[in-house]
Amino acid sequence: MNLSTRIRTARLRAGLSQADVAVRLGVSRAAVSNWESSAVRVRPSSQRLEEIALLTGVAWEWLATGRGPASPSGEHIAAVDAEWVEDPIERRMLQAFRAASGEVKQALLLMAEATRPDRRG
Repeated sequence: MNLSTRIRTARLRAGLSQADVAVRLGVSRAAVSNWESSAVRVRPSSQRLEEIALLTGVAWEWLATGRGPASPSGEHIAAVDAEWVEDPIERRMLQAFRAASGEVKQALLLMAEATRPDRRG
């Protein structure tokens, strides 16, 4: 997980919008958006990362480097929790898919592709 994903994950888990973070840190919403964009190579300073960690309740080391537990209490964030999936059904499907065997994954993929509206004849 890269820095931009960790920042976005921390913000979302804290229930904050980009505007909320911007106001609380005294920066523009565009700055927060840039930090969360993997296309834009803008990194917040170490001081700013510390402020983001405190605001969102995550461990500074995890936020800055991706190492260690995500929270001071020792909680780890599963990869699926870092996905930008807001639909609870889609999230459950993603978790189930990732836990499935290769054979089951292939069957699920074929079934999903066969039911796509643009593939119906």
